[in-house]
Amino acid sequence: ELSIERRFVPESCPRAVRPGDFVRYHYLGAFPDGTRFDSSYDRGSTFNVFVGKGQLIAGMDQALVGMCVNERRYVKIPPKLAYGSEGVPGVIPPDAVLHFDVLLIDLWNSEDEVQVQTYFKPEKCPRTVQVSDFVRYHYNGTFLDGTLFDSSHNRMRTYDTYVGIGWLIPGMDQGLLGMCVGEKRIITIPPFLAYGEDGDGKEIPGQASLVFDVVLLDLHNPKDGIAIENQLVPESCERRSQTGDFLRYHYNGTLLDGTLFDSSYSRNRTYDTYVGKGYVIAGMDEGLLGVCTGEKRRIIIPPHLGYGEEGRGKIPGSAVLVFDIHVVDFHNPSDSVSITVHYKPSNCTVLSKKGDYLKYHYNASLLDGTLLDSTHSLGKTYNIVLGSGQVVLGMDMGLQDMCVGERRTVVIPPHLGYGEDGVEGEVPGSAVLVFDIELLELVSGLPEGYMFVWNGEVSPNLFEEIDQNHDGEVLLEEFSEYIQTQVETGKGKLAPGFDFEMIVKNMFTNQDRDGNGKVTAEEFKLKDQEAKEEHDEL
Repeated sequence: ELSIERRFVPESCPRAVRPGDFVRYHYLGAFPDGTRFDSSYDRGSTFNVFVGKGQLIAGMDQALVGMCVNERRYVKIPPKLAYGSEGVPGVIPPDAVLHFDVLLIDLWNSEDEVQVQTYFKPEKCPRTVQVSDFVRYHYNGTFLDGTLFDSSHNRMRTYDTYVGIGWLIPGMDQGLLGMCVGEKRIITIPPFLAYGEDGDGKEIPGQASLVFDVVLLDLHNPKDGIAIENQLVPESCERRSQTGDFLRYHYNGTLLDGTLFDSSYSRNRTYDTYVGKGYVIAGMDEGLLGVCTGEKRRIIIPPHLGYGEEGRGKIPGSAVLVFDIHVVDFHNPSDSVSITVHYKPSNCTVLSKKGDYLKYHYNASLLDGTLLDSTHSLGKTYNIVLGSGQVVLGMDMGLQDMCVGERRTVVIPPHLGYGEDGVEGEVPGSAVLVFDIELLELVSGLPEGYMFVWNGEVSPNLFEEIDQNHDGEVLLEEFSEYIQTQVETGKGKLAPGFDFEMIVKNMFTNQDRDGNGKVTAEEFKLKDQEAKEEHDEL
């Protein structure tokens, strides 16, 4: 009788051999005395055959039924179920009992289809693989018995291909359809949907079922544009970015599977660029349009609008890019200072002008609200002479035409502030500045070009009054003492906000025309006299 001994049965047996199935198996054939007459191992290839169709000796046809892949059976076949009384001349003697040690490697049926088993699927799946999509995935490729024949992981590079247009074996084309990025599935492919009777001529033998353990990393279509997901849009959005604007923003850059490839946060510095001018990849140029200051959005960029087939640095070729951005500020090079008045006293008659001495409080911040500086925390006002270059140009402009008690917000673009370089450790480069200002005191300045004016009539003997020792020469000490007396007695007024000694020295130098440290009567002239002489000469 036929004797079957199951020497090894795998724990998992999803499928067993049935008549009509095609099998691939290894075997050792021997006589009862142990003499070997045949071995598939010696030939280096499995024995491939349909079961139950008369292609095998009857005993083997029966012995294979019910076997699992990786199962090992020891089979004793009597002559009547083997080669009978005739045997096989030169190989099998008549009436021989045959012993076979069989290991089943593969099993399939001509009616099989691609089998898909998903063992992990992300909670969010906004998009699945469709025909003509381009995908990037990792895989381990094995035979049904678990033998590894290929792995993208070993090459440390994804497999990148179009789906459904014939670039893949038909079974893989089918098996990838409907996958989400991040999904993991096992795709089992019968040989007639893989490499068929001939195999691939290298690692994959003919008639082999293939098992691919796949994780999908990336997915796009050549027709895709960018996708924008708004994560946070400020309630107040007075202005949106346009082509030609200059933006400062933070970002995290990841691949579709969440792998981080770059981050401005890790550098502790914003990324600063013009928009719509080709300074960044095309997808980012488009994705940064229409944003508000303070807005957070996700920009998903297909590779043909990113770094293409070649990739760059940590970005692989044909990769979809995901940028989570936070817009810190933006401006346009044509921008001027923006002034918003919050409070103006009813008796606002004296307005600030160039040359006036101002005392004011301010809070300085960036457009995103980050506080830079505050005079309130210092407990003292900030004091300047308006228009004298003591503050950035934008502040000089923002303080014009202001009255005491007025409160206003002044927004200064970087080209009227601290420019591309900023102030190290304090103000970032290319930053828009916001000043909340309250003017507390205003001392009217002198007419432009004057550092000292008389409050009354000028003495006709002015030089003699200054020349106290009447030697015909005025020294700096004499000049300084005289001016100080005029200011203290109210007869004259110095330009407010400047150092007394600096002003006096400057006035004296203007009179000391030959630069010898002394002013003579011939050199000494009032400002209106200088203007008249120049006019006469002209």
